[in-house]
Amino acid sequence: MENSHRHQHRGSGSKWIAAVASIWIQCSCGASYAFGIYSPILKSSQGYDQATLDTVSVFKDIGANVGIISGFLYSAVVPDRRGRGRGRSWLRQPWVVILAGVIQCFLGYIMMWASVTGIIDRPGVGLMCLFMFLAAHAQTFFNTANVVTAVHNFQDYSGTIVGIMKGFLGLSGAVVIQVYDTLFEGNPSTFLLILALLPALISILLMWLVKIDAARTKDEKKYLNGFSVVSLVVAAYLMILIILENAITLPLWSRIITFLVLLSLLSSPLGVACKAQSDSSLNLAYYTSSVGTTPLMDEAEPIKQETTSSRAANPVDIHPDDDEVQSKSGSEDMLDLGAELNLFQAMRTVNFWLLFVAMICGMGSGLATINNISQIGQSLGYSTAERSTLVSLWSIWNFLGRFGAGYASDIFLHTRGWARPLLMALTLAAMTAGHVVIASGFSGNLFIGSVLVGVCYGSQWSLMPTITSEIFGVRHLGTIFNTIAVASPIGSYVLSVRVIGYIYDRHAAGEENTCYGKYCFMSSFFILASVTVLGFLVALALFFRTRRFYSQLLVRWLRHAATR
Repeated sequence: MENSHRHQHRGSGSKWIAAVASIWIQCSCGASYAFGIYSPILKSSQGYDQATLDTVSVFKDIGANVGIISGFLYSAVVPDRRGRGRGRSWLRQPWVVILAGVIQCFLGYIMMWASVTGIIDRPGVGLMCLFMFLAAHAQTFFNTANVVTAVHNFQDYSGTIVGIMKGFLGLSGAVVIQVYDTLFEGNPSTFLLILALLPALISILLMWLVKIDAARTKDEKKYLNGFSVVSLVVAAYLMILIILENAITLPLWSRIITFLVLLSLLSSPLGVACKAQSDSSLNLAYYTSSVGTTPLMDEAEPIKQETTSSRAANPVDIHPDDDEVQSKSGSEDMLDLGAELNLFQAMRTVNFWLLFVAMICGMGSGLATINNISQIGQSLGYSTAERSTLVSLWSIWNFLGRFGAGYASDIFLHTRGWARPLLMALTLAAMTAGHVVIASGFSGNLFIGSVLVGVCYGSQWSLMPTITSEIFGVRHLGTIFNTIAVASPIGSYVLSVRVIGYIYDRHAAGEENTCYGKYCFMSSFFILASVTVLGFLVALALFFRTRRFYSQLLVRWLRHAATR
């Protein structure tokens, strides 16, 4: 029994420090969401037309969403729960995945900066697309290392921790823009240099702290709620700053003060982690002293029973080997609680493809919306300041969706037994309403429609990895959820280029090939609304297929909670 207690509490503090390190890395690495800041200088300095800039943007979307390589690298580098593939322990850590992201991030953005500033000759479009792909592709390595490690460490509250990690990634664009506005406002080429250096430096400093420590601790939800409160405060503060900066011109001294306040807010997760680590140490001391005096230490049979019951209640210990699920994964209706499927086993199931199609509809239409939101505002007569506000606030709505869906799905699952795919279906239905609002073209429609689409788009990025970890297991989570994420650039390309771009060009006129009026995008967004209706139906089908599985998952969670 002593060993059991030691296992439950061994290293229980490092998981909180790892969570803080991951949060800070996530805050700096979502530069793909700030494309609107440097795209004008990229377009003018390289002599691109809008179609060429859109092509470069597509490679940004591909790089930021096709993270299969990062998933394979994580699975290859980080040992599984049984310790297989250990070798040199210092090399078999998530920091290796983060370092691969650092190299790509630095190379991609530094070469774009050199191109824009004229340090190197103007590269061809293909080479610029490669630079953009590398810069954006780095994000998948940061994201995979941080999210998958967090799910390993907090499996009982995977929805909440994924929402926190994805939420801070969604806020990162606004955070990096605040750095730019405070220090280098009006010099977008310098912004590219910031994107090359800032994420790389932060990640190199913190990546050594991102480690797997899956030991269960008491009051995990309490301290995760602390992280959640911090994220909400940061989001609210950024929203106020964005609105103020677009309404009035802040002097330099006030921008410095507001930036310092932002830094203090971003540092506050460290206080939560220190408190959690302190409580974990107290619990460890308590168990060490109390177990030493228990009479059960001399009884072999109770020890055996304790080991068996602990393994049954602990989801970390009940996952079968790959060869055990090999014969089961071929059955489309087979969902085994605790099964660990690899990518190829998962791809042979209907549930994988239902999730993939739902993400094409949800992520693809959401990404197509943000890629065109500035042009939509221009066609509807929105001012430059209003369009800038819409783009900036997208990070906030994206965050609210990422954080809110993860947090709410945990609550609904644990208290009401609602399967997570049901929440995915509901958010896709709400996204349909957002597309209809944008298509309508009434005054102020973009402010309403962008909130609906932004929140629901962010929700998919939180729900999809969580559902993936539960249905297919955690061991190959990085590979599987990054493969499903390929749906985002596929959907974005089809809907943005082949639907929105094609219809816009048919209405455009004049030398600048521009279009004004609500009809420029009306048909496109009614098509996007139809696509998300399809996504809603597909997610609903996934819900009906997984209801029984989630009922079993809830029972396991309740039993585990009762033993703590």
